Amino acid sequence: MKISVVIITLNEEDRLEDALKSVAEIADEIVMLDSYSTDNTLEIARRYNCEIYQNPFTDYGTQKNLALDKAKYPWVLNLDADERISESLKQEILKLKMQQEIPVDGFLINRKTYYLGKWIRHSGWYPDRKLRLFRKSKSRWKGRVHEGLMLDGQARGIGGDIIHFTYRNLDDHLQRINRYSRLQAQDIARSKKCLYLRAVLLPPITFLRFYVWKMGILDGFPGLVIALVSSWGTALKYLKAIEIKKTES
Repeated sequence: MKISVVIITLNEEDRLEDALKSVAEIADEIVMLDSYSTDNTLEIARRYNCEIYQNPFTDYGTQKNLALDKAKYPWVLNLDADERISESLKQEILKLKMQQEIPVDGFLINRKTYYLGKWIRHSGWYPDRKLRLFRKSKSRWKGRVHEGLMLDGQARGIGGDIIHFTYRNLDDHLQRINRYSRLQAQDIARSKKCLYLRAVLLPPITFLRFYVWKMGILDGFPGLVIALVSSWGTALKYLKAIEIKKTES
């Protein structure tokens, strides 16, 4: 089982090295597609013998597919720069690499997130299973924001976690929600109707979903922030979609 670890980056000097260290033992190559970082991201990648490519960022799905195309081995582990594989997950993957035949085409991995000084156990953020280890020939990314991997085959779970050190702080969280909302709004403006009604009804529903139904209340202050920011993000993308519609009319 030969594995290409694939990472997309933009100015990740403070987080990339820990991600690369975590996969050093399992990677047969590390492919990094960078969006023209201006910090020390490339220098760090070179220290770990990454195969480095660059492409201007358009959206997440497109960028990850371009990176996927650069991988030369049959299996791919997709990792973000703010993620690391846990020791238990590393051991599970090393066991797979010793097998002669792999009976499935992908593996679902739990992702555990650290946010505002706390491990998040609820709020819809855990176990947050992601299809991250997969056969290259059977896979393609779809979606501009919150992209998902489309697998033409069977997948099963695997032990261990991806450790996710998400938004650096609340300000980083808000900035990224604002950035994501523009891409989402463009899609919504093309495909959704009743935008005013959605802008009024969906934000409070989003808050209840994360804080009550997904038990965010048990995550304390971070759980409240997650619910409130998610609600705000929902409102923002629909308000921007309305703005786009008005500009086009």
